[in-house]
Amino acid sequence: MHNQPVEMPPVVAAFGRRRIVPNVCIVDDKQHIRTFLGEAFEELGFLVSTLQGARDLEAPRIPQHADLAVLGLSAGGIEASHVVRTLAKRSFAGQVLIVGPAGSPVVAAVRQLAEELGLTLLPTLATPFSIDTLRKSVAMLLPRDTPPNAPVDVAEALKSGWLELWYQHKVDAHTLVSRGAEALVRMRHPSWGVVPPAYFIPDDGDPHFRQLSEFVIGQALDDWRYFLAQAHPVDLSINLPVSFLQDGRAVDELCRRLPRHPAFGGLTIEINGTEIVRNLDLLVDVAKRVRFHNIAVSVDDIGAEWPSLMGLDDFPFTEIKVDRKFIQGCADDKLKRSVCRRIIDLAAAYGARTVAEGVETRADLITVHDLGFNLAQGFLFGRPAAPRKFARSALARPLAVPN
Repeated sequence: MHNQPVEMPPVVAAFGRRRIVPNVCIVDDKQHIRTFLGEAFEELGFLVSTLQGARDLEAPRIPQHADLAVLGLSAGGIEASHVVRTLAKRSFAGQVLIVGPAGSPVVAAVRQLAEELGLTLLPTLATPFSIDTLRKSVAMLLPRDTPPNAPVDVAEALKSGWLELWYQHKVDAHTLVSRGAEALVRMRHPSWGVVPPAYFIPDDGDPHFRQLSEFVIGQALDDWRYFLAQAHPVDLSINLPVSFLQDGRAVDELCRRLPRHPAFGGLTIEINGTEIVRNLDLLVDVAKRVRFHNIAVSVDDIGAEWPSLMGLDDFPFTEIKVDRKFIQGCADDKLKRSVCRRIIDLAAAYGARTVAEGVETRADLITVHDLGFNLAQGFLFGRPAAPRKFARSALARPLAVPN
């Protein structure tokens, strides 16, 4: 019997050249605790499964190769002891993390039982805890290497149903009230967990890009209906490639698919600023046509190419989003602030609103506010979230900004 937890080397399997992310099984009696812990571990890159208690552990669906079992104590010490005994009975080879109040007699008793039964324990995670504290607790299990450029291609993801949309708030830069959200594609791979788009989004000319665009449109409209049912309507922005808008029939079909519900405030399509400059005549025509169907076009990630938008006779774009490289650190960079002021003046002359992308610090938020941006977007207001988590956060008015 050990007096101190035994540190084990990371249990990270590999398949060919694809490293498999760690698996965690969360066991707690209360649904909201399982949801909270699951989202926290997912943010750290774990594959997550959740179970209610010892009875679920005895069922065949418990992960056979979980690297970590997280044990909450909301049901009390007796249920926790049943879970520990069940893990030992099933010869659980991973590590066990107990989550509970510091100095709790129940936590001490459960730890002692787990040690006596030969389970490998991590130090107790005392409640309440932050995401940084959780990250330190499970640091030995976190992936150390950068994932390969393409763990899976988009065609496989579309066929397998692994894709979903996550949402990031677009916030009023003055009141911090949410004014909508941008939809961002994520892949929930059965072995890799949640994969960001940099590793699977195809090139604009890829034949699967059209399929991906159709998925984004359909899922965004489905999620809008979900938000309406769960909280309230949310004005959504989606990203589409120029190649999709070049197809007149595809644009017409998009217009027909929009909800006829009176609460629907319209859809914003974000197009990369460089692509807009390269295809200016086409996109001016498209933007003028779709605005009669409750669709707005946004100039996304604009930066050094902003002078190309000067002097237009007609500017049908409703929004200009300034690239994050001109926002991050703008509080201490006069050149960045100068570029931002010029873009804000340009937008004001056309009657378009401005969005500061990539706001991550309070100093940059204050600067964005003082410069006169209409909206702000970035990690300072929260990371992109799956629809269920976003729907809960959408109820907050205004959003909380960390110190």
